[in-house]
Amino acid sequence: MTAVDADDFGLETEPASLADRAYLTIQDKLIMLDIKPNEAIVESDLATELGVGRTPVREALKRLEADRLVVSFPRRGTFATGVDVADLRHISQIRVNLEPVAARTAAQSASSSSRQQMLDLADRIAALDVANITRDELMRWDLHVHRAIYRAAGNPHLEDVLIRYDNLATRIFCMFLDRLPTVAQHVQEHIDLLRTIAGGDADAAAQIALDHVVGFEETIRSIV
Repeated sequence: MTAVDADDFGLETEPASLADRAYLTIQDKLIMLDIKPNEAIVESDLATELGVGRTPVREALKRLEADRLVVSFPRRGTFATGVDVADLRHISQIRVNLEPVAARTAAQSASSSSRQQMLDLADRIAALDVANITRDELMRWDLHVHRAIYRAAGNPHLEDVLIRYDNLATRIFCMFLDRLPTVAQHVQEHIDLLRTIAGGDADAAAQIALDHVVGFEETIRSIV
């Protein structure tokens, strides 16, 4: 099995409302660049595509604007935000400080069930046939791993901040997927991180998380 499903690990619950469902679906489209940077967003088209009314879409877009994934202009409409690699330095400045905190906290505080979930996730990534998986799918595994760690840390405020900036970093990564030869390696780096967190080695987990974020930035900068 290759498809990643957050429900398998208890990370996602059934969206509580149509607006929640719209939010998650549109968020994925924006992160994975199915909705391209700077592209106009037509509420009626999205509503039809998602099978919901325009009100849930409008509510979802308000949340996505707070996430810096869309921007609205009076009399012009709503657009996907641009992807500017110059933002990478600012995003990385946050992530190099907070990703190790999340990894360390998860290693110290995760419940036994969360530790088992991370071991299961590591095993599934190790078993992936990366030669036969699209790069988009690999990036969804990457997103899923980070969310598992943030959730295991048990700090909802830290989780909210890191999800926002991981989403923005992933958009930058997705801009260059066709030029990156190491996407599979980047995702498989998570195997050691997940197992280290599950094993409770907080110092090692923090260092692996830091190295991963730094490596991500260096990889992008090497090709731009």
